[in-house]
Amino acid sequence: QVQLQESGPGLVKPSQTLSLTCTVSGESITTSPYYWSWIRQPPGKGLEWMGGIHHSGNTDYSPSLKSRTSISRDTSKNQFTLQLSSVTHEDIGVYYCVRGYMGTDEYDYWGQGTQVTVSS
Repeated sequence: QVQLQESGPGLVKPSQTLSLTCTVSGESITTSPYYWSWIRQPPGKGLEWMGGIHHSGNTDYSPSLKSRTSISRDTSKNQFTLQLSSVTHEDIGVYYCVRGYMGTDEYDYWGQGTQVTVSS
């Protein structure tokens, strides 16, 4: 059974960098053809794909967030990490890490999600 678990601070101050880690169990993040993404949902809005990391380690980012987003991984811990810089109140929402497949918009396993609030 594949499981994903997000971790990180739920409260971030404006202009600071948000850092979230997704710990994966039941599957290696280096296994093809899996693709590991971060998706968020602002209050009252739909899901927004932020970016992802291929099993190979290559990364992709949403054009609207590319300048502020970095995704990396630690294969020894089977984790991948999101960093979002210069956060504002527009970044408030629930953040999910998910497993998908290269070349598709299909996601089959989701973390439970973690609430992120931006406040001074």
